[in-house]
Amino acid sequence: MIQVSTTINGDEHQFVCDPRETLLDVLRDRLGLTGAKEGCGTGDCGACTVEIGGRPVCSCLMLGAEAEGKEITTVEGIADGEDLHPLQVNFIKHAALQCGICTPGILVATKALLEENPNPTETEVRYWLAGNLCRCTGYDKIIRAVMETAAEMRENA
Repeated sequence: MIQVSTTINGDEHQFVCDPRETLLDVLRDRLGLTGAKEGCGTGDCGACTVEIGGRPVCSCLMLGAEAEGKEITTVEGIADGEDLHPLQVNFIKHAALQCGICTPGILVATKALLEENPNPTETEVRYWLAGNLCRCTGYDKIIRAVMETAAEMRENA
């Protein structure tokens, strides 16, 4: 077993994990952060995406022990207390979610995109989301929600 100290959603966490345990399993089973989902277990669907150091990462491909000293944001950390993040508001407004399996990973990935590039083109949004599979919505509503969020964030900056 390995002792790990990390920051998740702004809070310090310490946990003990098996050296073979994925970060996804640690988040869900040890820390109760169930927003990230296991869709494939191979890093192909993006349902387990978390943000580490400003970059989206498939938590099913990362070992829990690798979280040592890292700053991690999960979908649970996107909202500011009771206030939803503008992405979350626009996902609801545009009905950019259905079953919810992919939504946490897409929200984390698009938040990272908007932090890196607050003025993305539609092509850039689609490229950034290439690692996130959604079988329900099609993507058009997701793209509209992200583009509107980007415009609102630029307007309010």
